Amino acid sequence: MNLANKLTIARIFLVPVFMIVLLNKIPYGMYIAAGIFTIAAITDTLDGYIARSRNQVTKFGKFVDPLADKLLVTAALVCLVQMGKLPAWIVVVIISREYTISILRAVAASEGIVIAASWWGKLKTITQIIAIVAILLNNYPFSLIGFPFSTIMLWVAVILTIVSGVDYLYLNRQVIKH
Repeated sequence: MNLANKLTIARIFLVPVFMIVLLNKIPYGMYIAAGIFTIAAITDTLDGYIARSRNQVTKFGKFVDPLADKLLVTAALVCLVQMGKLPAWIVVVIISREYTISILRAVAASEGIVIAASWWGKLKTITQIIAIVAILLNNYPFSLIGFPFSTIMLWVAVILTIVSGVDYLYLNRQVIKH
């Protein structure tokens, strides 16, 4: 198992650790959870970079990396709903987009078509991560000046989630037409 795949597996193992820290009454738990989430999110960038730069892209990595990403973000969103920090409809929109595009990719793959990540998709992921971290930090340090950064980032993430989903569906509509 190469380093990139080990980082992906580490990200998966960080998901329950993140949830345990976040959902239990641990002093500074939200901040510790934000740190764990950030480290896990950084491994997503690192594992892809390492795999490509060392020419170590594997089928295992292609399968497990997107799964790890979805597990991490979904776990965070569901926990934030449970904690009353996020409306459930936002999570449904985000998860619905993820299922839709995952199914689209699976159908395309069955026809020998590879759907690469788009810039919209990458931007969506970045804004979701920033929004989640901002919410976990209770909008700190922006709360000190009364600026609703976490709310703005959440709306940007929702808009980009929808835009990127529509973009994938439109650009790959030939997959659906068959």
